[in-house]
Amino acid sequence: MTNRLSRSTHPELTLHPERMIQFGEGNFMRAFVDWQLQQMNNQGLFNGSAVLVQPIEQGPGGGVGTFMAEQDNLYTVLLNGIMDGQTVNSRELISSVSRVLDPYTQYEAYLALAENDELEFITSNTTEAGIAYLPGDRAEAAPPKSFPGKLTALLHRRFQLGKKGFVIIPCELIDRNGEKLQEIVERYAAEWNLGGEFLEWLKAENTFCCSLVDRIVPGYPREQAAALEAELGYLDKVMVTAEPFLFWVIEGPESLAERLPLAKAGLNVVVTPDMTPYRERKVHLLNGPHTAMVPLGLLAGLETVEDVMNDGTFSRFVKQLIEEELIPMLDLPEDELLSYAGAVQERFRNPFIRHELTSISLNSISKFKTRLLPVLLRYQQERSRLPERMTLAFAALLLSYRGDRVPRQDSAEVLAVFDQAWSHPASFVSTILSNTSLWGQDLTLLPGLAGEVTASLEQLEHGDSRAALQQLVG
Repeated sequence: MTNRLSRSTHPELTLHPERMIQFGEGNFMRAFVDWQLQQMNNQGLFNGSAVLVQPIEQGPGGGVGTFMAEQDNLYTVLLNGIMDGQTVNSRELISSVSRVLDPYTQYEAYLALAENDELEFITSNTTEAGIAYLPGDRAEAAPPKSFPGKLTALLHRRFQLGKKGFVIIPCELIDRNGEKLQEIVERYAAEWNLGGEFLEWLKAENTFCCSLVDRIVPGYPREQAAALEAELGYLDKVMVTAEPFLFWVIEGPESLAERLPLAKAGLNVVVTPDMTPYRERKVHLLNGPHTAMVPLGLLAGLETVEDVMNDGTFSRFVKQLIEEELIPMLDLPEDELLSYAGAVQERFRNPFIRHELTSISLNSISKFKTRLLPVLLRYQQERSRLPERMTLAFAALLLSYRGDRVPRQDSAEVLAVFDQAWSHPASFVSTILSNTSLWGQDLTLLPGLAGEVTASLEQLEHGDSRAALQQLVG
């Protein structure tokens, strides 16, 4: 019988002091941030670990934190793909996580993190919906419900102890994520009457950095798990697969490159005073096509990104979407954008990674708002017509949120909005497009959008998405 992964089976692994608090214990952060901590530790450049904090309450039976604890917070990262023309197929045991805290059951232990002077960095990935102001969130809730609320409580305890602040680097894929997180924290500080001195400390002693992350992380290799455990020689319930490619842009002070020596460890990390060009390129040319392909692919019965790229009709859709609708709207040299787009499509075709469309579909509404809606709006404004491929993908997304043809993964609040709107099909389009809480504006005011979406919905209702795509892309 194969043994469960533990420190007793790997006594050679060093447990480093906690130097980072990480909100989010999911696949992405463990294969991105914690993997990078491991690379620095391997070279003696950081000598620190991350304590992970669950941002949302777990249901019965626990979650990742339970599995992590069962194997002494060790896990395996499997890198599979093509990098610089070479096949990469590596397995690495990660020991850079110290523990996982559940603030819903360990709130005092969570607040006690403020006492540790060695903790100097905070990272997060609570999905695009995580950095949001929640009306009515309360300091005395123990814990506050929202991620910014929990962070505010921790920072206030740190302030009360008279200690230094943190470098805070959110990894959520929203524009200006660091600034928005800081804005919400300061709002809670004011609403909760935490005092002017605390507000001054927040601004003077803490550095909120905007950042951009890029690594495709499909997650747990369910279909290959048994074979991998036989190969590795141990059971690992939270092993995670990722592509070899990695890119992290952090907008912050130059001194950060020394305090967090990621680039010195040979990692593809840039610390810059302005991350805007990097963000627009990545969010619109990598994340945007992901968001567009998901509902169309699922409606056609496809399962993975590779399925999409190996399908002639769908791969033409992705190529045309990028080259004809996305690139023309970006303010960077066209040759640079085309080169990046070509690399992105090669990454999409990675034969070693099973990147399931359902895993990308989480919170698709907020993803569309961030990744594609700004480009759609700019396209219509500049060309006085709608981008056909983006509009079809939008209609497919709205249809997928009816919940009868593909699975939905979103907050209860968003799903309730769609359930209410779909209960009156005749007015669905106008009801959804006019919902400013979803889109940040009334989309019925965008010329032609309601009519195009209605027509596309009717087309998608009478056949799968493949027929609609074939008519569109030729």
